[in-house]
Amino acid sequence: MMTTALTTEHVVERIGTARLLPVLRTQRAEESHDLAMRLLGLGLAAVELTATTPGWEQVLSSLREEAPEALIGVGTIGSGADAEAALTAGAQFLVSPYPVPGARTAAEDRGALFIEGGFTPGELAAASRRGVAKLFPAHVGGPSYLKSMLAVLPGARIIPTGGIPAADVPAWLRAGAYAVGVGSDLYTGDLEAKVQAILESLQVVP
Repeated sequence: MMTTALTTEHVVERIGTARLLPVLRTQRAEESHDLAMRLLGLGLAAVELTATTPGWEQVLSSLREEAPEALIGVGTIGSGADAEAALTAGAQFLVSPYPVPGARTAAEDRGALFIEGGFTPGELAAASRRGVAKLFPAHVGGPSYLKSMLAVLPGARIIPTGGIPAADVPAWLRAGAYAVGVGSDLYTGDLEAKVQAILESLQVVP
């Protein structure tokens, strides 16, 4: 399956509108598929699979068929081959915690969004100039670190990810996050209650 025809700017806008980006890092393909469908069914607009999950390509292909309106990406992209496989299976954006030139080239050749990770001001500046950057690992600095980064990178669209508890999503958004990536804490325990709490908080966080 080929990537759904969306411009990179449209994908960036949809991520910003979603504000919450669940990152599904699991041990089994079936678990990723079931989690994605549950999250989308709860009203979330986007999910990020990870290339470290066995069988992620099949999960992506299935989700593209079962949830055609959802925004679905693949993270932990570590090579150009990963990128090509994800785009062929229908990924609408790719994410890596570090620069992967081959993956960026593959995404650009297909007109797809590649979100590159960084932590220092220089890394985040370089990544954000291409559309949107990933702050990783976000928990090391916390929301105050992001606020400091945005003071010297005004207007940068940055998605903090890595070790973020679901309950901290509002704090990150108030600090200026474009969207917030949340991993296992979101789907450990009562997933429905956590998602509902976040959705309610998004109604009051500017």
